[in-house]
Amino acid sequence: MYIAALCLFGSNGVVALNIALESYQIVMLRTLIASIFLCLAYFVSGGRMRALEYKKDMACIAVSGAAMGISWIFLFEAYVLAGVSIPTLAYYCGPVVVMALSPFIFGEKITILKIAGLGSVAAGMLLVNGAELQSGGISRGLFYGLAAALMYSFMVIFNKKAKNVTGLENSAMQMCVACAVSTVYAVGKGLPSIAGVIEFAVPVMFLGLINTGVGCYLYFTSIQKLPAASVAVCGYLEPLSALLFSAVMLNETLSCAQLLGAALIIGGAAMGELLGAGLKNRR
Repeated sequence: MYIAALCLFGSNGVVALNIALESYQIVMLRTLIASIFLCLAYFVSGGRMRALEYKKDMACIAVSGAAMGISWIFLFEAYVLAGVSIPTLAYYCGPVVVMALSPFIFGEKITILKIAGLGSVAAGMLLVNGAELQSGGISRGLFYGLAAALMYSFMVIFNKKAKNVTGLENSAMQMCVACAVSTVYAVGKGLPSIAGVIEFAVPVMFLGLINTGVGCYLYFTSIQKLPAASVAVCGYLEPLSALLFSAVMLNETLSCAQLLGAALIIGGAAMGELLGAGLKNRR
């Protein structure tokens, strides 16, 4: 279930590029469909609104959901501008931002392995985007990918602070907030036309219902039954599957230097996460 969820998440970019709507419109439709599915799944499974008992947690989830919605708007715009591979690698700098801020926010220790992980990601980003940076600086696609990574870090940090509301309830609430934020933004920028929604109904429904709704359900159901180390190790199948899907379905290719950079980015991000999972298991 967990691996299936990760592969679904990894195919988001490929599916999104088959929808000729604005990125913020895609995010609005995606979060709307997914929030309805997750709320139904939660209440059908016998869940109740425990979050009402924890006002601080609700506030943290609200901030986390808003950050998620904004992050996806940036990421899907990056897909349009730069394809799937480069934005995906930029987006996965998000866990490293969390790693860098964790000593200040969560009181976690700064270790040599964490510093090495940060250095690995920085070196990887230079390899992946070195030619682009030399020719003309940071492109809009790369900038939006990095902005998505920053918002991803806010999403994770605030979600971690909601310690009493977890699992499917947390995911459903977070998705509803992301839907509200993306809808407000879409109203200001322009809602999708009915004709456009009908024309791209199949990929929109697939992205919202299967990739996001079912994907989140599988994800949160499975991680409750898996050791933290397994979750951390397998978690990096998502960016790897995204690179594979983009290569097979979109004919996107990375140079040898960029492939090395991708390995450094994913390896550096995984280093801190695997270390944390290992320490928790030993405790």
